[in-house]
Amino acid sequence: KFVGPNFTESYCWPPAARGCDVVAISWQGNDPLIYIPPLLTCLQSESCYKALPKRDAPLALILCPGWKKAQLVFELLKTYGMCSRQLHPMLVILGQNKEAGSVKIQGCEVIVTTPYSLLRLFEHQGLLFCQLCHLVLDEIEVLFSDAAEQVFAILDCYKKAFGAEKQECSPRQIIAVGTRWHKHIAPLAEEFMDDPYIVITTVEEASIYGNVQQVVQPCMNSERTSVLLRILGCTPSDLQKVLVFTDSVNEAEMVHEALKSSSVTSLKIHKESKFHFKYILEQWTKKYSSGTCTVLVLTDDCMQSLGITDATCVIHFSLPSPRILGQRLRSMSDNFCPVTKKACVAQEHTEARSVMLLTENSGCHALEILQYLQRAGAEMPPELHGFTAKMLEAEEEKKLSRPLCAYLKTFGICKNRTTCPERHQINLQIDVVQNVLDDKITQLPGYVTILPLNVVNATNYFGRIVDKEKDQYTILAEEMKEYFEKPSNKIPATTVQKLGFYGLCEEAFFHRVQVVEIPPKEEENLFFSVKIKYIDEGRTSQVQNYHLLHLPEKFQHLPPQAVEFVLCRVKPIDNELEWNPKVTRYIKQKIKGKLHEAKVVHTLGNTAWVDPMVGTELIPALKVAINEYNVRAEILSTGLGADNPEHVTQLRKL
Repeated sequence: KFVGPNFTESYCWPPAARGCDVVAISWQGNDPLIYIPPLLTCLQSESCYKALPKRDAPLALILCPGWKKAQLVFELLKTYGMCSRQLHPMLVILGQNKEAGSVKIQGCEVIVTTPYSLLRLFEHQGLLFCQLCHLVLDEIEVLFSDAAEQVFAILDCYKKAFGAEKQECSPRQIIAVGTRWHKHIAPLAEEFMDDPYIVITTVEEASIYGNVQQVVQPCMNSERTSVLLRILGCTPSDLQKVLVFTDSVNEAEMVHEALKSSSVTSLKIHKESKFHFKYILEQWTKKYSSGTCTVLVLTDDCMQSLGITDATCVIHFSLPSPRILGQRLRSMSDNFCPVTKKACVAQEHTEARSVMLLTENSGCHALEILQYLQRAGAEMPPELHGFTAKMLEAEEEKKLSRPLCAYLKTFGICKNRTTCPERHQINLQIDVVQNVLDDKITQLPGYVTILPLNVVNATNYFGRIVDKEKDQYTILAEEMKEYFEKPSNKIPATTVQKLGFYGLCEEAFFHRVQVVEIPPKEEENLFFSVKIKYIDEGRTSQVQNYHLLHLPEKFQHLPPQAVEFVLCRVKPIDNELEWNPKVTRYIKQKIKGKLHEAKVVHTLGNTAWVDPMVGTELIPALKVAINEYNVRAEILSTGLGADNPEHVTQLRKL
């Protein structure tokens, strides 16, 4: 079902399939198909590896930023590997316990893993790198951001192993792919790669690689023209070719007139201009005497027609969107001076410069542009710190109707706050208690008894708070069972409405459910599927409308009983954002449907944070309950969980 390589793959596959070192930065840089087909192509040629020592070690190693991406790459390898010789790929995700010693890699030619897992494996498998030929770094910018020390340690091991074995006749290849340039990619290419192919299909990332000097100039909107004149007056005396980008015809005319009145010779072009593109290009390319500065004022819609690539300076009189920024920077591409080759470039090379005028009226893209400029190494004036904080605050205000961020609730922090679509501050209108639950959730002194029924992950569950003396839901459940067991009471719902409450029979159990979603136009059909929420358990499901039963009013008086529980002070290892399914499965088997004693340390709306949470077992003969296990300790014992001491502190700050 593969139709062919996309733009980036068309550039990456040929050098990668020839065994060359490759760096690829692209919007599609997180797609494993950039490297899997050429890697499999290389591995087909068994004769290339005849000079290698015969040892049980892999030929190829794929490093991924986390277990989830590693799982995806492994599945793709199995799918596309069916067309090739047997490579016996292996997925290796190891925790902090001693399981690394029991991993057997005999016959495995490709290992997919993470930096932390690989180093744990290497402690027990000393010959892991002895015949390694291909090292792939997937999502390189994430690897360097989250595990730079570990990645460089692996690169050093690879380099030393290759030199020690004197494998000159064997392939040696490093492939690094990602969506963004990172400062560590330059030393990776210089110290560990041999004349790599560097493929960058996003111009804004190419400009970072090309060492474009990024300048941020904060000013009042009314001062932009005088700031522009000052910038042009400070340009170096050698030949400069300057583009001044504006976002409208009126702005272009205004800037052009201001330059003319200040005796700055300039050209202008926009869609209403009387000059043709041919004339402007003739003037732009004309040979001028040394010390002359050529200035062209233009609007963004003229860029493609002009096709300019030899500008030495771009001034952004108006703030662009990230997409338009890339197009503007492309006009200086002839003067990009790659970081890895800068030392070899002659002194007369003109350094490309991009100047951004940032005002109080800078639009909705200001935050994205500022984040890009910081990555590009631009020096941020102190007055911008307050501006950035206000922009972040404004972005958060837009999210006020969104749910509270799950990462914030579960771990106390959100690592991707600027890109996360969820809310990161309290909104009392949403977060106040929506269901009274007989004051269980608002006034929870000390320990309570909880019953987890829906395990979302290792530390996030939905369930009920159980009153051991007289539990209202237990009474309701018995009454519902008695009522619905009479065939005459099983009345199918005649009309199904969104947010309506209904009964549902599952095997011998009867549940209260609420319809949360009805697909458009489905109501016109006799039978259709709806999304429901089990209001006393917290889980959701899809059911056919004819399975829903009429729920008498007397069964609707008790508020929904489902409460969200979050276990505190534990998080995934290795900077992972999500729990490994192994841990979630283990905890689910351990706690689902069993009574636990838990201390509530915080409540917000329908969520209770608990620490500790202990599984108990009743001994009838002695009429006492004993603590069987501590859930947090059970998670830590898997080796895939780590201490998170700041969790409760961060919640209190929130």
